[in-house]
Amino acid sequence: MRTVQILAFDDMEVLDYAGPYEVFTVAGELTSPSAFTVASVGVSDRPVGRGGFTVLPDHSLDDAPPADVLIIPGGKGSRALLADERLLDWVRDRAGRTELLLTVCTGALPVASTGLFDGLEVTTHHTAFDLLADIAPSATVLRGPRFVRSSDAIRTSAGVSAGVDLALDVVRELAGPETHAAVVEEMEWMWGTG
Repeated sequence: MRTVQILAFDDMEVLDYAGPYEVFTVAGELTSPSAFTVASVGVSDRPVGRGGFTVLPDHSLDDAPPADVLIIPGGKGSRALLADERLLDWVRDRAGRTELLLTVCTGALPVASTGLFDGLEVTTHHTAFDLLADIAPSATVLRGPRFVRSSDAIRTSAGVSAGVDLALDVVRELAGPETHAAVVEEMEWMWGTG
């Protein structure tokens, strides 16, 4: 079983958080033994995302156990994280100890400011391409793909719904094509089919 942690913070985009959460939760429920368990890590005690979406985190930055997969969602609040040195240090530390670090949408911005994207191909929400290029000038910002395999340990995705596609691709990679197909069927995720 792999542990998946998703960062929760004020003004996060709801689908950036909830889309991957659903994918990995469903994948865990449809496999035996369970391929994934999912938990939230709060930057604060009760992060409030877009539209009042509130998360009661399973862990804080201080007490979060190690995880195999770490997901950083985006949203308006991701820009405030650029100045949060405590969080940036936490992400740097965790990135070196996780199997995969995934960014969804503008979740790429704080990760870029850690230096983890230096020399990599990355993507983000279309409105933040230029800002991402400014934050990580040695990275190549790809302006079109739904998601990018940036390195063996880092994946980045475009905005909002693209996080579901990225999470499904990681499920296929880590749990196999049969699990991927079962999750797609359960979620009725028919992206690009009609």
